[in-house]
Amino acid sequence: MHRNVESVIAAADEKGLTIEPRSFPAGTKTAQDAAAAIGVEVGQIVKSLVFLVDGAPVMALVPGDRRLDETLLAEAVGGSVVERPDADAVRDAVGFPIGGVPPIGHSLPVYVDRGLLAYDEVWAAAGTWTDVFAVAPDDLLRVTSATLCPLSETG
Repeated sequence: MHRNVESVIAAADEKGLTIEPRSFPAGTKTAQDAAAAIGVEVGQIVKSLVFLVDGAPVMALVPGDRRLDETLLAEAVGGSVVERPDADAVRDAVGFPIGGVPPIGHSLPVYVDRGLLAYDEVWAAAGTWTDVFAVAPDDLLRVTSATLCPLSETG
């Protein structure tokens, strides 16, 4: 098991959540790839997105079939300028590569789009491009201490 996956399991365990990551060697780098590999709807894939709001990194969790609205993110955070960091800045902020960024195991403030609550189970990256785990949206909110808010045009 990859050390990133081990650290995500440990982070979940620290929050009282038991996860069982599954590996998909063909990759789960995009929401479409992950949904196809797992056999679920694209909306059940959690996109863990790192943005800078007024220069500070934050994480937005959005269903895989939706596009983050940067204006809504700024409003949720209470900021004004939203920027997309490059891959190196994302890794520096959370310790994981783009495509494998988990919603847990870092110290960023987390904002969750209400659209994820449409599902009983969602799937999130477990630290690599090939590993994911299932979680109930309510558990995801709890373990991330997230703010639930609209982050997409239909969220």
